[in-house]
Amino acid sequence: MLDGLLLGLTTVMTLHNLLLVFGGCAAGTLIGMLPGLGPISAIALMIPITYGFEPASGMILLSGVYYGAIFGGSTSSILINAPGVAGTVATAFDGYPLAQKGLAGKALALAAWSSFAGGTLAALMLVMAAPILAKLSLGFQSADYFVLMLLGLSLVSAFSPPGQYLKSLLMTCLGLMLSTVGTDLSAGVQRFTFGRMDLIDGISFLLLAMGTFALAEAVMMVLKQGEQTKPVQLDGMDLRLSAQELKSVAPVITRSSVLGFLIGVLPGAGATIASFLAYGFERNLALDDEKRQFGQGSLKGLAAPETANNAACTGSFVPLLTLGIPGSGTTAVLLGALIAYGIQPGPRLFVDEPGVFWSVIVSMYVGNVILLFLNLPLIPYIAKLLQIPRQFLIPSIMFFSLMGVYLVSFNTFDIQMMVIIATLAVTLRLLEFPMAPLLLGFILGGMLEDNLRRAITLGDGEFSFLIERPVTLVLLGITALVLFNPLLRRGVTWLLERRAGKL
Repeated sequence: MLDGLLLGLTTVMTLHNLLLVFGGCAAGTLIGMLPGLGPISAIALMIPITYGFEPASGMILLSGVYYGAIFGGSTSSILINAPGVAGTVATAFDGYPLAQKGLAGKALALAAWSSFAGGTLAALMLVMAAPILAKLSLGFQSADYFVLMLLGLSLVSAFSPPGQYLKSLLMTCLGLMLSTVGTDLSAGVQRFTFGRMDLIDGISFLLLAMGTFALAEAVMMVLKQGEQTKPVQLDGMDLRLSAQELKSVAPVITRSSVLGFLIGVLPGAGATIASFLAYGFERNLALDDEKRQFGQGSLKGLAAPETANNAACTGSFVPLLTLGIPGSGTTAVLLGALIAYGIQPGPRLFVDEPGVFWSVIVSMYVGNVILLFLNLPLIPYIAKLLQIPRQFLIPSIMFFSLMGVYLVSFNTFDIQMMVIIATLAVTLRLLEFPMAPLLLGFILGGMLEDNLRRAITLGDGEFSFLIERPVTLVLLGITALVLFNPLLRRGVTWLLERRAGKL
């Protein structure tokens, strides 16, 4: 391992490759900041540039673009509530309220430090545990993935205000329903398309996310214009965290790094599930006073998903490099780039192409350092976006939201669909229905259905697969505890109050 790290350092620390890491991180950050363009788009744009490079140099550049896009994706989520990437949806839950309170500088700084910590800790875990974790990830079967998706869906309690758990469950069900629109790939049957060719491929995540968050937020700004007409005042660009704040978020960052990395290792899981799970677990672990702050501008609520999604990005390289299995859509594009170089990822990559393997791992840590020093000085200038007068900011958000969706498909139907979704989202928000569970159900719905179908097929049409394996049983038990946690807490509180009344 030490020889491999030295080989990676020797490869990365040349002027040429350092410039490629810097260029990839900078390009990825800029693309990630634009609502509607995510890491897959960023890498797809950069692949033609890498054809003239050596395999190690090309993969260093593409890896830098990958974690740069995830690093920069939090900016639009925090400043304008426009999470164009699924992995940064949870970042907006507390990042945007912090920006609205005039703490945009602190929110962006915490996001930068959390991303750095998550990526760094995950890179260390990748070096030490990649071969072992690769073997463990192969032991996960469809039944385990199905229950893991159920666990993610059961965390709706993390996104529900006090006393509105049922509303969150209803929004999760609505998200699951929307995820079924389109063509059933296994049966080849169209579902809920109403004869429209435009819906054959289903509703895109970008369309739903931009409609429910960015466009709906712009409309809400118009509706609330009488309440607040002045631009948001910033905090004098104080990027420092107090000793008490550091003490409170340090354990969160550590836990979320480990959780995010382990979720990222599982093929097909990825940064989105990691960020939702980290946010949900931290909210469930929080004390009652802290729990009320989640969704209102909690530093823990911002640090957890931002740490986890970056750790998961690093973790997703484990199945890619050691097994040749892409852990996410982005690593699937990276797999294609490796194959285009004539390199077959898998167990022999250690032996056949050690320069590529170790240079990618070392470049992750170097890239995280570059991203930190690249982003922190720019925060005062980026945050000034919030000081744009509302009469300019609101049309800008609407323009970028609509164009971001249109430029992906060049289909005017998507714009019409987005306006309809935004109208429904505004109505639901006025009725105090949370939007986060809707996206959670939509994102996990497809994976939930696919894994359930495979598990039932392998189980001869029976649901006995839920109790056949210890891993599945453990995950099912955790899911049940999380799902019924609000009911259990209410029961315990009632018993304690009754006992106190008797005393």
